[in-house]
Amino acid sequence: MSTSTDQGSSGSGDTRHQQDPAVSDRGETVCVIGAGASGLTAVKNLREHGFDVDCYERETGVGGAWNWRHDRSPVYAATHLISSKPFTQFPDFPMPDDWPDYPHHSMLLSYFERYADHFDLRRHIWFGTEVVRVEPAEGERWDVTTRSTGGYGVERTSRYAAVIVANGHNWSPKMPEYEGLADFRGEVIHASAYKDVKQLRDRKVLVVGAGNTGCDIAVEAAQAAAACWHSTRRGYWYAPKYVLGRPADQVNDAALRMRLPVWLRQWLFHRILRLTVGDLTRYGLPRPDHKVYETHPIANSQLVYYAGHGRIRPVPDVARFDRYDVELTDGRRIEPDLVVLATGYLPRFEFLAPGLLGDEDSGRPSLYLNTFPAGRPTLAVAGLVQPDSGIFPISHWQTVLIARALRLRRTDPRRAEAFAERVRSGVGQRYAGRVKESSRHWFEVGHVDYLRAVQRALDGLEKAA
Repeated sequence: MSTSTDQGSSGSGDTRHQQDPAVSDRGETVCVIGAGASGLTAVKNLREHGFDVDCYERETGVGGAWNWRHDRSPVYAATHLISSKPFTQFPDFPMPDDWPDYPHHSMLLSYFERYADHFDLRRHIWFGTEVVRVEPAEGERWDVTTRSTGGYGVERTSRYAAVIVANGHNWSPKMPEYEGLADFRGEVIHASAYKDVKQLRDRKVLVVGAGNTGCDIAVEAAQAAAACWHSTRRGYWYAPKYVLGRPADQVNDAALRMRLPVWLRQWLFHRILRLTVGDLTRYGLPRPDHKVYETHPIANSQLVYYAGHGRIRPVPDVARFDRYDVELTDGRRIEPDLVVLATGYLPRFEFLAPGLLGDEDSGRPSLYLNTFPAGRPTLAVAGLVQPDSGIFPISHWQTVLIARALRLRRTDPRRAEAFAERVRSGVGQRYAGRVKESSRHWFEVGHVDYLRAVQRALDGLEKAA
């Protein structure tokens, strides 16, 4: 891996001088930001398509969110996959046959380490290096300013032919605003700060949020805490992790591949839930206010079990905090001494100027296939999806598409421009049917429909313009 010469920071925008001596020109090299799952497969696929690659990783090892030693990792001690092994593994690097259906996070980290070693990726990664700025330069190239995370503070700027953003979207906590929260005398943490069940032991715990993390933490509190309330704004569908003796996502995938209409899949899901879970309101859980598949079901076999045993007490949304208690929207008051806000995360691309991803107003990127911004053919995002199955195969095929689109710019600019036009016309298209309008559902995709769309895009790259 080449090393950069000493550099300094410089201004932003499209007016940077091509011969600026403070910028190290990396020629046709592609920059990848992040060495988590999406970043690693981006490096691999770019290399396989003939590109030189510099990957910058702010931490000291691979794995991204799955390396729980990393400062920004949302992983906690008991984290397991919620998608089963066959639908999570990279298509060209299977997980070991003797691993369980839902591997532990430590297994996932070893999987990424083996993936990096098998494809010889580490020599392309600058560990302990964070990206400070990514700015447009002449010729649709990019100036990337970096600095060491080890406290040295020296900034270096390098010019790249393209940039692939793979910094993840589950690390910047989405913090709700409640009246009186600042004056509450109990402990309040975001789920990102939850690491071990010891934090819950013998506490009176209120968990706010019904995503997979909130449900997992509520289940752990049911086993260790003195009391556990689980607060949700609306009702959700809680799917068991096993159906008909198989992981639930494998059963769902079979229905998807048979191209059953949504109404029929909804009917089948409801039949299965009636047989396995029953009426959710019997357990004190609110009735869902939407049809199944309008949001992804929560994959948790234990929340209903502990609600049925009284160890989890479902409650409605929080209305306000007082000094020593919490008022709920139904008027009840509870007295937790620990509040865990499992309220999700927001995407953050702090090194990009607002608008480069079409996100000026809402903060929500506007991208073709959740990957390509309009008018920026040498900028792409990998892994910005929330699928109903595993994300790693999706990241793999996203980055294959990115690599082939970039290669086409070298080999056939006419067809490359035709693809850029498809990007402009396809920005903002949904791949998850009708979903709720909230930041939690911004990136939801149905994996079968989404991968079919990626395949059509790949096929389109091979056709004459």
